[in-house]
Amino acid sequence: MNVTAEELDALQELINIGVGRAASLLNEMVDSHIRLEIPFVKVLTATAAYQELAARFHDDNLASVRLGFTGSFYGTAGLIFPTDSASTLVAVLTGEEPGSADLDAVKIGTLSEIGNIVINGVMGSISNVLKQRMNYTLPVYLEDTIDNLLLPANASSSKILLAQARFTIEQLEIIGDIILVFEVSTFDALIKVINEEIAVS
Repeated sequence: MNVTAEELDALQELINIGVGRAASLLNEMVDSHIRLEIPFVKVLTATAAYQELAARFHDDNLASVRLGFTGSFYGTAGLIFPTDSASTLVAVLTGEEPGSADLDAVKIGTLSEIGNIVINGVMGSISNVLKQRMNYTLPVYLEDTIDNLLLPANASSSKILLAQARFTIEQLEIIGDIILVFEVSTFDALIKVINEEIAVS
């Protein structure tokens, strides 16, 4: 199923609303102002998404937070943290120096919290704007290579919504990114609802 430019714009807008809410919550947690922006959104097959991320991250061990969703649409939502970005975010949010011995102990909790906030922000935006009911599983934290993070057993028949989220921590002039991956088994249903919403507006 090919996605039109208008449908892609609508998807990007939904994700932007969600990360905007997530950024507000993150700002309440820290002294530094964090901005989250989505430079681009792509709709890819699972294979194409895997190839794009594998080319970028090779054999890097990445941190990821993932949760399943069911309801009007179902699939898996995940946030992938490139290694440098993960260390930077954790250091800023916890006040620990990068590379300190205590950092690993708090890293999992911190990244899980960020993942939970960002994914829930985006899923909440999709659910609210499109007026669809959704249920979520508890988030799971994983550290692995992209090979093992991206290819769940049923992904071959799914569409992947790949969004690059760029975070800027203004006082520290730090820019990094996190990758939002939505494996939507019911992608056609999502697009149908988006088109109904576009028609109404």
